[in-house]
Amino acid sequence: MKGDFTGYFSWFDRDGGAPMIHNRILYLGIVLIALLGASSLYAGPIDSPGHAHQDKAQLVHAANHDVDQAWEIYHRAALGGTVASPALQAEIEQHLHEARTLVTQAQEAADRGDDRQVEELCKQVRLHTTLAIEGSKERKK
Repeated sequence: MKGDFTGYFSWFDRDGGAPMIHNRILYLGIVLIALLGASSLYAGPIDSPGHAHQDKAQLVHAANHDVDQAWEIYHRAALGGTVASPALQAEIEQHLHEARTLVTQAQEAADRGDDRQVEELCKQVRLHTTLAIEGSKERKK
């Protein structure tokens, strides 16, 4: 029965199997993927390294890292049961949430190019993270 179709439909292979056009589409697809993959190797970074506010972006990144570190210190103390009191624990969490909010505001200020506000917000972040870390290190008596 396979042989019956080869005379009527020329796009089938000699044995009446799968259409040869599928093989050509597959081959073209592989070539296209290879070309696109190779071109991405030569592409540069999306954010240009000469960004006008690069130093402020790094400042915000450092502040964000400080907040993450303060959260880690707090979590270790909380899980270890060494936080001095429930009131202090609530105070620490408030400082950490405030610091996270300030980082978001600093990022928005950096996006707008408001360097002065970025610096001020990052100073406030450092204050809140310092207070949170000091509170986390205060032991139960």
